Amino acid sequence: MESSQQVKQWYAMRATYGRNMVVRRRLDEWGVESFVPMRYRVVRRGRTVRRELEPVIRDLIFVRTTAESVRCIKSKIEYLHYITRPEAGRNVPIVVPEEQMAQFVAVAATCDEQLLYLDAEDIDFRAGERVRIQGGPFDGCEGRFMRVAGARNRRVVVAVEGVIAVAMVTTSTAQLERLD
Repeated sequence: MESSQQVKQWYAMRATYGRNMVVRRRLDEWGVESFVPMRYRVVRRGRTVRRELEPVIRDLIFVRTTAESVRCIKSKIEYLHYITRPEAGRNVPIVVPEEQMAQFVAVAATCDEQLLYLDAEDIDFRAGERVRIQGGPFDGCEGRFMRVAGARNRRVVVAVEGVIAVAMVTTSTAQLERLD
């Protein structure tokens, strides 16, 4: 059986001063799995107008590695820090469960322009029912069906609790399956 030090986990981290893409490139060179939520933005430079990919949150990065490896990485990249939450009087790093991260990546990796990103504080997780989407590009994704500020209709919200949430485009209720 593997010890908790040798199990790969998703860590929510911050690369200060918007250097999350620099960290991502270095992690790619070292063979460490990472994820940065991205979206398209229309950029106008002179007479040209282009769509460019940019990070949704300029310093957020998720890193999948072991606890020992993440400490080694942090020692080599001084501007990479854990995102923490208070627990028993201490601040502990946020470790995202594998299934929750898989759901979030499945939605956020599409870079769909109609995705709405929310701060963790903007969502009341007691409201709304748990649902699974059946069919379409988000087939199999699970989240909560709820009303979101800034959107007319209810949306399915997939969240990395305590870090970030993403609200998908409005789907028809015929595509939703209630979960207990």
